[in-house]
Amino acid sequence: MADDGIEGVPAAMGARLRARREACGHTLTEVSRASGIALSTLSRVENGRRRPNLELLLRLAKVYGATLDELAGTVPAEVEKPHRPPRRRPVDEKAVLPLTRYVGGVHAHKHVLPATDGPPPRPRQTAHEGHEWLCVLSGRLWLALGAHDLVLTAGEVAEFDTRTPHGVANAGPGGPVEYLVVFGPQGERLRHRALPTAG
Repeated sequence: MADDGIEGVPAAMGARLRARREACGHTLTEVSRASGIALSTLSRVENGRRRPNLELLLRLAKVYGATLDELAGTVPAEVEKPHRPPRRRPVDEKAVLPLTRYVGGVHAHKHVLPATDGPPPRPRQTAHEGHEWLCVLSGRLWLALGAHDLVLTAGEVAEFDTRTPHGVANAGPGGPVEYLVVFGPQGERLRHRALPTAG
């Protein structure tokens, strides 16, 4: 059988999983709580005394926001992916381009709101479980957050609990608005590992 590059994967898996956990800044206890995997099992896997099964790897992939290929250290074969145009929502003509493709955990999307002809009405608000972080790339974004109205411009961010009623619109005038959204459906939040220092 041809060498498919996976022979050494099981032997190196424990060290790779430990490195991934440490890179994410988690302790074994935190990963155990988040994944539902026994602390002793995680320790044995990281020390190479136990080989992880598929269920364990799927749980860890969700906690670490990684794919199985990333956890295993394998590179998937290049596959020609069909071009998928961004989805357009019929209500507001917003284009949404998914940036992540795994199941569960934090997801990222790029949104584009088309240019408006005149002043838009106040954005329609919705509320649901989760936590959202958004960053405006270009244009002027109107964020209606509860009773507050904010206009965000390029480089500005907002972070909020999505149980607070919220909605967005192109604040105009001018062209379209482009912004990124990172959404944690179970309330997952971004963790700041490095903050600018005063100076």
